[in-house]
Amino acid sequence: MIKTRLVAILLIVFSVTLLAQRTRLRPGRNLYSPQQDVELGREVSKDAERQLQLVTNNDANAYISALGQSLVAKSPNENKFPFFFKIVNDRSINAFALPGGPIYIHRGAIEAADNESQLAGVIGHEIGHILLRHGTNQATKAQVGQGVLGALGAILGNGAAGQIATLGGGFLANSVLLKYSRDAETESDLMGTQILYDLGYDPKGMSEFFEKLAKEHKGSKTEEFFSNHPIPENRVMKVNAEMRKLGPLPARPRIDSPDFQEVKKMMLAMPEPAKRDPKAAPNNSSGNTKPAAPSTRTVELRIAGIRLQHPQN
Repeated sequence: MIKTRLVAILLIVFSVTLLAQRTRLRPGRNLYSPQQDVELGREVSKDAERQLQLVTNNDANAYISALGQSLVAKSPNENKFPFFFKIVNDRSINAFALPGGPIYIHRGAIEAADNESQLAGVIGHEIGHILLRHGTNQATKAQVGQGVLGALGAILGNGAAGQIATLGGGFLANSVLLKYSRDAETESDLMGTQILYDLGYDPKGMSEFFEKLAKEHKGSKTEEFFSNHPIPENRVMKVNAEMRKLGPLPARPRIDSPDFQEVKKMMLAMPEPAKRDPKAAPNNSSGNTKPAAPSTRTVELRIAGIRLQHPQN
């Protein structure tokens, strides 16, 4: 009896030790609050969805939302970010996350994945970007780099969305939110690995997907993905090292599901997305295509011993 209890205690200690060995990941410097992440993501997603074609198939959307939320449930979502997941009707292999919760997966990423663990790896990676607040961390770096101009935007802007607007207008121009460093990509890889492991998936699905793209899909379909996701050095090696820290895999890890294969068939059977005219003006719900002219009335800004005059609007 005593020996049995001793073995049980040792197993618990061993399990806690393994858990403690996982890489500790924390958000970097940030001028924004978590609530501002949410506000910013909500505003930018509205702009994004005016420019993107979204898949409207209810079954596919229900599947991607259920998969995404199951991953979020196993993530360290301490700020309680309100995640949501949508499929973009675009056959390029891509996915992106906006601050505070919005995640968009291109249908091409679903079509390219061999199994659910690979798709879960892509989504887990994007969840990592949000939880580690990489978007507003990038915006913070840009604002600090802009100095007074960044401070001006923070003072004159309307909340978080107004601050980021000083970096350029519109979703595509605001790609500062999506251009992550290699270190940020590595951090998201590691967090995605941890999330997949905790949900019972084989975390190798993530690195397998990225390897698959590099080897099998050379060409235009992957150019956008790799331009938005700079490849960290030794990506697969780092994922495998993290897996060793997490401990042994379950005897039968989750790899695939009939639901994934069904949704993949749906995506492959859909017609080609309608082509958009790149010269066409962006959709603007207000009907205005030009910003208002600068006000003739000026106001003064004083900050850090500097005085600037700028239009009131």
